[in-house]
Amino acid sequence: MNTLTTTQKTILEAALGHLNGSIHPLPEHIRGGAARKVIESLLKKGLIEEDGPQTWRINEAGFRALGLEPPKPVEDFEADVAAAEATLAEAKPRRSRENSKQAQVIALLKRPEGATTAQIAEVTGWQNHSIRGFLSIAKKKLGLEITAQRTRTAGPNQGGSPGSYSTYRVTG
Repeated sequence: MNTLTTTQKTILEAALGHLNGSIHPLPEHIRGGAARKVIESLLKKGLIEEDGPQTWRINEAGFRALGLEPPKPVEDFEADVAAAEATLAEAKPRRSRENSKQAQVIALLKRPEGATTAQIAEVTGWQNHSIRGFLSIAKKKLGLEITAQRTRTAGPNQGGSPGSYSTYRVTG
C-alpha cells in the first residue's frame, strides 16, 4: 500500500470535494516547484491521472490510498436506473377485488356521510381494532386521505352511557 505524505493526502482529500475529482485548484499553500513535485509523485504512485492538458484528477488507486471505495462510474448508475425502470414497467398495478371487504369499506368511506366503526363492523364483521388497523393501512399503503370527525352524543351510546363516536370519510 502507498504511504502518503501529508501534502499528498491533503491534495487527494481536496479532490474528493470536487465534482469530477479534479486536484485543481491545489490548496493555497502548495505552489510553484512544490506543486510540480507533489503532482509528479502522485503520478508516479499511480494515484492521479491526466484529465486534460496540465489538469489531473484522483483515480481509483487514489481513493483506495485514502482508505475509500471508489465511486461507481456514471455508466453503472445509468444501467441501474434503466434496470429499475424496466422492473417498474413490468410490475402489475395492485387491484382489489370488486366485492372484497376492503372494497366495501372504501365504498362506505367514500359516501358523503362517511362511515362509523359500528357501520364498518356491521358490513365486515371486524372488531374495532381491526377497523382502526385497516384505516391506518388504507392511509399508508393505499394512499387514501381519510379524515375523522368526532361527535359527542347526549344520549346513551352502545354501552348505555353518554359518549361519542367517530365518522370516517375519504377526502380528496
